[in-house]
Parts: sequence; C-alpha cells; structure tokens
Amino acid sequence: MEKEQSTEIFVTSYLIALKGINRIAMGAAHCEISKQSKFPIPHKLPYLACLMVQVGQYNTLRVAKEVDFGMYLDGGKEEILLPKRYVPEGLQPGDEISVFIYHDNDGRLIATTARPYAVVGEMAMMEVADVNTAGAFLKWGIMKDVFVPISQQEKRMRPGDRRLIRLFIDEKTGRVTGTEKIDKYISNYELTVTEHEPVDLIAYQKTDIGYKVIINSKHLGVLHYNEVFRDLEIGEKVKGFIKHIRPDNKIDVSLGAKGYTRVPEEEEKILNLLHKNSGYLPYNDKSDPEAIHAFFGMSKKTFKMTLGALYKKRKITFTQTGTKLLND
Repeated sequence: MEKEQSTEIFVTSYLIALKGINRIAMGAAHCEISKQSKFPIPHKLPYLACLMVQVGQYNTLRVAKEVDFGMYLDGGKEEILLPKRYVPEGLQPGDEISVFIYHDNDGRLIATTARPYAVVGEMAMMEVADVNTAGAFLKWGIMKDVFVPISQQEKRMRPGDRRLIRLFIDEKTGRVTGTEKIDKYISNYELTVTEHEPVDLIAYQKTDIGYKVIINSKHLGVLHYNEVFRDLEIGEKVKGFIKHIRPDNKIDVSLGAKGYTRVPEEEEKILNLLHKNSGYLPYNDKSDPEAIHAFFGMSKKTFKMTLGALYKKRKITFTQTGTKLLND
C-alpha cells in the first residue's frame, strides 16, 4: 500500500513538472526518471514512451534487416520501415543511413531518404493539396502531406493556395503538424545570431524600405531594397548574412556571403563569362548596378571586389567600355 501511494505521489509530481512540455521532451524525461526512480512509472500513462528517434527530423539509424519491400531500421523500441523505393543501392544490414522520420496515415513511423520542404521547427511555403472540415493537407515534398488544422489557419485554405507554414509536433497525436500562425515563434528578444554570421532567410513581407525576412525560422530582419536587385517572392528561401544588429535588436541583413568570402566563387564566374564571350565583357566598375546584377547575378559591391581581385592577379585589364581577359 505504501509503495502504491509513493508511486502515485511520484507520478503526480512528475506529471505536474512536465505540464506544457511537448511529447518528445516528456518521453525523454520519462526515460531519465524511470532510470533514477526506485518506483516504476506506469507505461499506460499518456505520452510516456521513451522516444529513440526524433519525429519530423533527420535521424541516423542502423539497418536492422532487409525484407522484400524495403529495409527495417533500428529505432530503439521499434523497427522503422524504409520503403524499397528509398533504399540506396548497396545499403546492407548493419550499415547506418540518414533518414527523415514521419508517421504514415495509419500512425506507423516511416523512414525516407526524400527531403521534405521543412523539418519540425522550420518554415516553408507549401501548396494546399486538399481540404476537409477539419483542416487542410499541404504538399510537403515527400509521399505524405502535412496537416494544418482549421485552428492553425489565418484564413480558410483552398486547394492551390500557397501558404507560409511552420512545423511542430502536435502534443495530442505526436504527429508533425503545420501552423500558419507563425508570429508567436518569431522573436528578437533573445538573439541566436551575431553580425556577419551566414543565415537562412525567408521573404516574409514587402514594405516601403525593403523586405521583412525571417532569419533561421526564429528572428525578424530587414533586407533593404539597395541590398537586392530582383523581386523576391513571399516565402522564397535565400541565403544571406547578418549585416548589422542595432541596440534594440533590430537586424539588417544582406544576401549572399559576407565580403571577400564570396569573391573566389565569383572570380570563377566572371572568368567563365569572359571565356564564353571572346575575352571581353562590356561591364566595368562604372557600370549600372542593375545591369551588373541582371547579367552577373551579383551586387555591384561584390562585382567591384571580384574585379579588383582578378586585376591584382593580372588576369584582367580594364578598358573605357568594359573588361578584357589577359592571356595566361
């Protein structure tokens, strides 16, 4: 009797401590507490399963066995099917492979080598494939569509719509779910980036001064119009870097890589274009920025830095109307 009461008190305290924590965190905590406690925690309690894989993420798993319809991977408490169409040539039992893990329509864990548009915690623009009274199903880049409940939609979705979606694990089902209500996930209160750091950007909104962009699916920044020379589609993903962080944690970003870190790659591009155009291009450091971007796909600042590097290496010379390739 005393043991049962102690177990009940322990479990109750455990559940209170875990209130509001998602299924993955609860599963991990259950594993740890089960190891340390002298009282076993009943496995019939909801959410309390030791999760050996991360659903909605990439996992590196060992091949347990081969079957006619694919391979089973060692997921810890259960084996996870990697369907035959996704099995790389030469993969053998005992090998390790990086796979994305999700639930199929029957609730079974499935592995795939296909790459989804986003993993849990990330955002991506997705197209609505189908709708029903409960919500919408959006194309995810894999065999499975991702579900967005009506409660997670800004406005009712229709087939063919394209929406910016963030993925999370639903606490009730343990499945990957989408939400269009992303503002609560974006904050500049505590920054995880520093100046000059390379980042992933998503065009979020168009404003009078430039584009509002989402940085690493976590923060909000501004890409000023003088930093971009083409129209960006809302939801478009681009690479960039942190240009400046202000005292109030507002962030300015630029496209591409920082300064001279991008020059070697651009040198090769300009040299290839010179070779393809008989050793001459009608562009130099006095050319119009928009013309430079339209032809070379780079900003005038990067173009000038790259020309300077090539000139110092005696690979090019300048004329009044353009740039000429020197003989090796």
